[in-house]
Amino acid sequence: MKHFDPKELSIPELHGYLVGAIGPRPVAFASTIDEQGRPNLSPFSFFNVFGANPPLMIFSPARRGRDNTTKHSYHNVKAVPEVVINVVTYSMVQQISLASTEFPEGVNEFEKAGFTPIPSVKVRPFRVKESPVQFECNVQQVIETGTGGGAGNLVICEVVMVHVDETVLDERGRIDQRKIDLVGRMGGNFYARAHGDALFELAQPNTTIGVGVDALPASVRNSHHLTGNDLGKLGGIVAVPDETAVNEYKLTELSDTFITLNHQPGKLLETLHLHAHDLLAQGRVEDAWKTLLAFNER
Repeated sequence: MKHFDPKELSIPELHGYLVGAIGPRPVAFASTIDEQGRPNLSPFSFFNVFGANPPLMIFSPARRGRDNTTKHSYHNVKAVPEVVINVVTYSMVQQISLASTEFPEGVNEFEKAGFTPIPSVKVRPFRVKESPVQFECNVQQVIETGTGGGAGNLVICEVVMVHVDETVLDERGRIDQRKIDLVGRMGGNFYARAHGDALFELAQPNTTIGVGVDALPASVRNSHHLTGNDLGKLGGIVAVPDETAVNEYKLTELSDTFITLNHQPGKLLETLHLHAHDLLAQGRVEDAWKTLLAFNER
């Protein structure tokens, strides 16, 4: 593994490591206006949501690393502290890229990129009709993190109105992750599409406490056949199967394996670990535990 001191890297090198490793990053397609009321539209991947009470988002129109200039969106929110953050979907990415062009001040990116401006309810900047979710925000604070090229300008926004297209909602009225087709920014010219097989569900342990990976036998923790994800699934179980359950499972489901490999403990252990890996892929966590513990009960 290579090691780097950020102070010894050039800004482009450091930026490359940061955005290459931290991703995919959501994209804020920020609509602002200047003091003259002229609209501006620009995407920012230094962005996320940071709370729901109050509902806060932060995006950063950072200083340009190559020449230390600042962006129109930064000047606009300083002059008119309002913004609409429009989410970015796959159907918009080419236009989004076009809108990121460094057009001269005062140029209307809605027109250049072919987006449709629609009036907001509580703020002055326009919303982007083509975006399925639009957040009208008041800018609470702008925090400049430095004065050199590459420094961030954290625009802290409070959401005051939310607009959601019904086509991305499920039957419960929630945003359906398989319908919204969001896009995230990666390093270089790469993006990621949250769609199809790229999506997966992972139950969050909000109300349960798992036994932890440390509850596993050492032979399991150090297995060459079980992945880190496998160990995470095993550690998430609320209670380890007891000896009776393990022996019953061994007799009914694993008896042939134990009879065949009884005098080959190394091969038996490998076979059980591979079988447990397959069980975990099927979501059968308790059966995987029983399989792994059966070796200790042989």
